[in-house]
Amino acid sequence: MSCDHGALVRSRAGRLRRAIQAASGQAASGLSVLALAAGLWLCGSAQAQETRIIYPGSMAMTGFSGTIIPNFEEGLPPGVDPVDETFIDTARATLRVFDVSRLGGPASGQLVFTPPPFEVTAGQIGQVFGIAYDDGVRDGVPSAIPNLYAGATSLNGIRIVTPDGDADGRSERQRRGSADAVFMEGQFGTENGGGPGTIWKIDGITGAVSRFADIDANSGPGIGDVTFDNIHRQFFASDLDTGLIHRIDANGALLDTFDHGIAGRPAHGLAAVADDGSVMDIQGAAFDSEDPDSWGYTQDERRVWSVAYRGGRLYYSVGEKAEIWSVGIAGDGSFAGDPRWELTVKADKDYAVTDIAFDNKGFMYLAQRGPAENRYDYSQFADSGKGEVMRYWRENPDDPATESAWVEVPQEYAVGFPQDNRQSAGGLDLQYGYDAEGNLDSGVCTDTLVDTGDKLRDNPELAEQLAAGGPLAVHGVQITPTALVKPANVPPFGSWFVDFDTYFEDPEVEGHVGDVEVWRPCEGRAGYYEQVPGGYLPPFYPPDFPPPGNLPPCLDVEDVRYFCTPSGLEADLYLNDHAGFGGDSIKALSRTPGVGVTSPLSHAPGAPFTIGITGHYPGDRVDVGLCFYRQSDRDKAGYYPCCKMTLPLRTPAVSCEP
Repeated sequence: MSCDHGALVRSRAGRLRRAIQAASGQAASGLSVLALAAGLWLCGSAQAQETRIIYPGSMAMTGFSGTIIPNFEEGLPPGVDPVDETFIDTARATLRVFDVSRLGGPASGQLVFTPPPFEVTAGQIGQVFGIAYDDGVRDGVPSAIPNLYAGATSLNGIRIVTPDGDADGRSERQRRGSADAVFMEGQFGTENGGGPGTIWKIDGITGAVSRFADIDANSGPGIGDVTFDNIHRQFFASDLDTGLIHRIDANGALLDTFDHGIAGRPAHGLAAVADDGSVMDIQGAAFDSEDPDSWGYTQDERRVWSVAYRGGRLYYSVGEKAEIWSVGIAGDGSFAGDPRWELTVKADKDYAVTDIAFDNKGFMYLAQRGPAENRYDYSQFADSGKGEVMRYWRENPDDPATESAWVEVPQEYAVGFPQDNRQSAGGLDLQYGYDAEGNLDSGVCTDTLVDTGDKLRDNPELAEQLAAGGPLAVHGVQITPTALVKPANVPPFGSWFVDFDTYFEDPEVEGHVGDVEVWRPCEGRAGYYEQVPGGYLPPFYPPDFPPPGNLPPCLDVEDVRYFCTPSGLEADLYLNDHAGFGGDSIKALSRTPGVGVTSPLSHAPGAPFTIGITGHYPGDRVDVGLCFYRQSDRDKAGYYPCCKMTLPLRTPAVSCEP
């Protein structure tokens, strides 16, 4: 945020903190990191815009809204600990949408001051973490202006209160569960009917805020992440309470769920783990606001954090020793029931992966967030300083000696200036490219990485050099060209930085920023392993293979799905052997001059048949001749039975060039 607070406001904020310290009779270290003077420097809360709030390249970020002592001007009684009278500031933002189209010059590790962002306050939506955009389709018509969605979270701590007991007009803060405890205002947006299972919708044109969906069974842990499936126009959200992944339609209706603990783990030879039924009970004696183990999270083995839709599959992360899995999404949008372990993250610390993103070159990006820590004084929500941002890519060709189809060791990015450059706060996304002067270039789709972090410009050894680029206590986003993997950009002077709230007097806070998401329509260009729309016509027998009589083709085609890959366009053929031929292999040939078609080298039982298509123009019809046979017959040599047919494919009107 680029509000001009001015020297007067900074001076008043400093006097307020000094007054608080004097009132408590001590240099309250916890209070030194509180944004108690927030009301003095607000740029304005969320309000309806005349045009739109989201443009190509818009960057949304979530973070803690800060704190306030209500009616502080009236003073505190002697002996009262100011921390006990400090509450979530419901007037400040937990979600901001930034214009980062002009960064002001070449990257030099400097802080970037953006135009004032659009803001949504804690009073409206509570604390949120995971965010996602939809595709901008409104009433069935593309508008090019998406809506933004945000899921309630416990990752900014859990705060509970009981009714005012000392007649000072303020509720009483509680560390432990109590029979009359409720969530503090600003925790879950309760004034708008929200709760820990709420997903909020922010209209991309007006900025209006509404409840989109509610996972009522969530008792307090909140939503891990939210992602949008642009092919089926639906959402997926991970539930930290039960471990379930919820499928939600475009109107917010809950459709069904996928249970990784029961349906996923056995696919990799692991024992099924059912949810233990634990819940967050803030009215029970076992609840401790500073002990996340008492918050009702499902077991680590089944705890799904991040979700990301890509290439006909939903990718998701599981557990603190993070594993990446995926499950197919069927043609009707439902879960396909084919969970697949993808990889186990190789990182220095076993931290949860709380965000996943894909670029159009086939890279998968992962961001770690340290374990939850909830200090009563609001200073720390996560154990930061060791979280990594890394990227994996598929082995090409696949190495049969490795269990995963992805490379074993990822590349890592330098995040922040502190030692080891591992300041990840758990959010990341891909942005368009930038030119040499820091201006957004929408002609380059995914050449920039944005990731959230704590203490991003805090390094005493580099303080003199960093001072020229702005304040050091930056908690927000680092913007880095994707090509700058370690050892390049160490320390990250090849990056730009954006602060979440421009409050630069809080160098010691940890975990106060969350997720980041960029609206990045790429004008019809598809990326690697990205599903693209296409179709097919009814199959028929080839002219040189007349069938006996007028029998229908020996195969049915249930579905064809198209993907862009580094090798070009690929089509997954879902074939139905309705005649009972018993084939398990295909040979594919092009029957369209000038177009090449490649056959699969092998085929896993139950999987679709994948063919490659080259030399066509996007949108052209391509006739593919198929020979469907049994491999055992072919292995005998000589003539073998073959069910022949021609499949006319309508190729996508989208180029697979990155």
